[in-house]
Order: sequence, then structure tokens, then C-alpha cells
Amino acid sequence: MVTVTYIEPNGNEQQIDVPEGWSLMQAAMSNGVDGMEAECGGSCACATCHCYVDEAWAERVPAAAENELAMLDNVAAERRPTSRLSCQIKATAALEGIVLRLPVNQS
Repeated sequence: MVTVTYIEPNGNEQQIDVPEGWSLMQAAMSNGVDGMEAECGGSCACATCHCYVDEAWAERVPAAAENELAMLDNVAAERRPTSRLSCQIKATAALEGIVLRLPVNQS
């Protein structure tokens, strides 16, 4: 398990133990994290699982692929340097303790 902290748009924090190999979007949806829509279910086709990786973690998350970068052009909230699609980040031991902030809106 990998502990992930989600900070919802209202500031509420949820720490969730995520099985390795799950996407961070999948874990948020399975645990009722507010602020995540994930309309496409994780196929990198909607950009409604937009998140901001905490700056302390940004360098440790594998780089985004070209299709993710293209989808990030379509996010509803402000795109920041640490913007990612949570469906494209898999829980691994290297991400133990990662913090994600969710934007105010997804669509």
C-alpha cells in the first residue's frame, strides 16, 4: 500500500492507502474524494481527473506522456507546472506519502 494525501478543493484532507499499481484517480474515486470527476474512467480522454502534484513530489512522479500533455491543454481549472492527470499516475512505493491537490472545478 502507498499512502496518498488528497487535498480537496474545500481544503479537506484525506489520506488513503492505495494498492500499488492502482492509479491515483482510481483510488480517489473508490474512496469518495470530492473534486474528482474522472468521466472517462481512466483512459486519458477527458482531463476531469486533473490534480496538482505537491511541488515537493513533482520531481519524483514519472514524466507525463505526450497524450497526457495534450489532454492537460483541456483542463477547466488553471493549468500549473505541476498539473497532472491522476489517471496517469500509478501508485508505487517511490510515491509513498505523495500529496495531490484538486482544483476547484474539473469541467
